[in-house]
Amino acid sequence: MPTMIVIGYRDGLDEALERRGLEPFYIVQPPVRTPKGRGFRCVTDMENAQEILRAVLSARLDDIAGVLTVHEMGVFGAAYLRQQLNLPGNTDSKTTLHFRDKCLQKSKLPPHIKRARCRYIPRGTSFTDLADELGDVFVVKPATGAGALRTNIIRSPEDYERALKLFTGLSDVEIVAESFIDASEVYMDGIWQNGELQWSSMSRNHISPLSAVQGGVLAAHILDRRRYEALFQQAETLAGQALASLDAPDCVFHLEAFTEDSGLTFGECAIRLPGALSPQVNKLTFGIDLFDVEISLALGEEVPRTLNGGAPERFYGYILLRRPKVGNVTQEDFERNFRFDEIQYASSPDAPVGPYGRVGQAIVSDPDEPKLQRTIEEIVRFNEAGGGCGPVRN
Repeated sequence: MPTMIVIGYRDGLDEALERRGLEPFYIVQPPVRTPKGRGFRCVTDMENAQEILRAVLSARLDDIAGVLTVHEMGVFGAAYLRQQLNLPGNTDSKTTLHFRDKCLQKSKLPPHIKRARCRYIPRGTSFTDLADELGDVFVVKPATGAGALRTNIIRSPEDYERALKLFTGLSDVEIVAESFIDASEVYMDGIWQNGELQWSSMSRNHISPLSAVQGGVLAAHILDRRRYEALFQQAETLAGQALASLDAPDCVFHLEAFTEDSGLTFGECAIRLPGALSPQVNKLTFGIDLFDVEISLALGEEVPRTLNGGAPERFYGYILLRRPKVGNVTQEDFERNFRFDEIQYASSPDAPVGPYGRVGQAIVSDPDEPKLQRTIEEIVRFNEAGGGCGPVRN
């Protein structure tokens, strides 16, 4: 059976590989688990291309069909492995870095694409230096992203000092600062092939990932193009211009943007699978399996162009359930109050806690997108209040 090297682990992708008759070999960073019976190697740093290559060579794998990654941290390593092992897919390490380093990315965009001002924070940079350049409120985050982890909004020298403690402080290109954009966000998940946008969807987070890191419940749902036609057109134009200017390879992409009165402002763009349950809700809504598309691209296959269909019959969204702020709630409590397409929730205090405080997850749907949004908001309130938020609609 041909082997697919996979950097990181994800249930949905593992199932998709099995359906394609491929044997995954995982490169993981502890304490990430892999299914029993799967081959794997552990590494200390997912972004260390040399360590990843050594792990692969030490495994003496036969019949390697391709390489892919389940998350942001493996994008550069995947390109490097393809280059060294003569495998299909993107092998351009330099181009890949423009999708990892947020400062390199924003500096390469053409002038007409609106974006936050962005700069590195070399050692010894003061709060005053950054405030003078970026404004009284700005954002500090890792240059290579990693979601909302170690991302902070800075409003004072004290905020700045606390934020810097999350980094080594040994590198002049480890951290970036960006001007703060006070606006809601949308994101696009899509397929880019042969220099063109092949397919895309648009979703909205109910709170920002940064707020979720700080204790909120992360949830998102697919938007109805019929309600937001102008926004969809702006987003598709933005995605096409950004991906073309960044020389994007054939890829599944994830692009974030701010919705301001003057139009969309570019946030950031990644050439990898979208996070959380986005692949699942896209498949349920549109029938597009982004896991399968990612596998096809890693094998060097063309993705069929006949992807776009009509309006979906139902819209789907997800919630990453966490322990409530007060009280307690069980999966049965959720199921008594709401109708779910899927739900898993561990109420035990010993249950492992994942990113964004996640101890469970749920998928819900509705033919009416505004009603879906209201349902998700009610589930979030129920989760946060431990079921003590009063009567809810089913």
